[in-house]
This record gives sequence, C-alpha cells and structure tokens, in this order.
Amino acid sequence: MTSNSELREMSDEQLEATAAEAARELFQLRFQSQSERLSTPSDIRKNRRLIARIKTIQTERSKAAEANSTPA
Repeated sequence: MTSNSELREMSDEQLEATAAEAARELFQLRFQSQSERLSTPSDIRKNRRLIARIKTIQTERSKAAEANSTPA
C-alpha cells in the first residue's frame, strides 16, 4: 500500500499511472466480487481510498499552481 508521503513525492505522470492502475484493479475486483467470492473483500475499499488520495493530491497541486500563476 502506498502512503501519502510516497504519493506526494511522485510526479504528475506517476500519479496518473498509479490512478489508472488502481482503477483497472478496482474494476477487476468488482467484477470478481459479482462472479465469485473475493479472498480479501477489503481490497475494494483500499483501492477506492487510494484513488481518492491520488485525486486529492492532484487537486491540491492544481490549486497551488493556479494560486502561484495568478497575481495578487
């Protein structure tokens, strides 16, 4: 599992790739949960939270970039 500090150290491209991978895995887990039993049902929650963390960091970065580019 990736911690917040590890996510914040990643570049924007790495965050995008991590989010895409987590979304793919979440899709597979949801599909698997409907067709058969999951060995660890908590993986769905972990992936959802990872995606939310990544999106939060991306939003923070975009707001910081807007604040720095806009003259006060």
